[in-house]
Amino acid sequence: MRKKIAIIGGGLSGLYAAYLLEQNGITDYILLEARERFGGRVMDFNSDSQLENNRFDLGPTWFWPEFQPQLNTLIKSLKLDTFSQYEQGNILLERSHSKPPSTMPGYANSPTSMRLKGGMGALINALRSKLINEHIISGAFVESIVRQSGNNEVCYRTSENTKNIVNVEHIMLAVPPRLAIKQIKFIPTLPSALAENWKNTATWMAPHAKYIAVFNSPFWREQGLSGSARSSIGPMTEIHDASNPDGQAALFGFIGVSAADRQGISEEDLLKHCRVQLVRLFGSQAESPTIDIVKDWAIDSLTSTHLDTQMTNTHNAATYSTPQDGPWHQKLVGIGSEWSKQFPGYLAGAIDAAKKGVTHYINTLQ
Repeated sequence: MRKKIAIIGGGLSGLYAAYLLEQNGITDYILLEARERFGGRVMDFNSDSQLENNRFDLGPTWFWPEFQPQLNTLIKSLKLDTFSQYEQGNILLERSHSKPPSTMPGYANSPTSMRLKGGMGALINALRSKLINEHIISGAFVESIVRQSGNNEVCYRTSENTKNIVNVEHIMLAVPPRLAIKQIKFIPTLPSALAENWKNTATWMAPHAKYIAVFNSPFWREQGLSGSARSSIGPMTEIHDASNPDGQAALFGFIGVSAADRQGISEEDLLKHCRVQLVRLFGSQAESPTIDIVKDWAIDSLTSTHLDTQMTNTHNAATYSTPQDGPWHQKLVGIGSEWSKQFPGYLAGAIDAAKKGVTHYINTLQ
């Protein structure tokens, strides 16, 4: 097979790049996603398959229209419904095992944290539905990219373990820089300074784990609580209301136990400790959620590497999105969120980096 462009990665940045290409009349591309689903770190679970509004985000949850106008414009153009994060009521503070949690007056964040009805997966589904290209493939793991005279040979395996090769003129890497270095063999090798920079760029969310508990009603609101809590005890250090306005109620928390320490804890034990913490904070009504779940991104091999689990994760951008010289110059560009200098790691970063990558490609044609 021969295509002009290969987009490697079907998360937000990859799908948005495909969308922008098609908006510019360019459909001669192939998009390869290693997972069986699209979305990358945008991931949700549905607590009730009968109700679409009961989707809860296991990955990113919020966006901020005032700070992230590009993302906000896209969301509006796709006619997606938004709502503000629930923040009315008191915040709980947990400082010691020997003392009950205390309360403090809540406050509204500025700018307001916004969410999508149906979860952030609604953005992924809306973008995917706009694409007309038939060569958008899930379950396609890219193993190597070989630079040849006049083209690049992209080798990938499908979920059936079938080896495939596609020849392209240009490559857009819609995966985290560190993951690209770990999983893809580049022949010839990338410039050493660029490869080292990508290797040292932390992948946002990779060390994190998120807990979600679903309930029939937001009982904490009846107690005058916002659902927000901060804890020095854990296992969750930060908790928020995750309820859907037209669906079920929920709480979610970021687990403060390090990725390395979580390896020694079973998922069932971690779930149990999270439930116990919710009872300490919100009372006996929190004891039996209708369903609860942990998503540990550190054990997701298509997100995290061993380097991500051994260091503090920060929003830092890769210095170079494309080789400045050599055989890969003008043939390869990084468009994942970590390549955004303004919003590295955020959803808005995926939009920013993808737009810059598509612009870079179009400029090479002129």
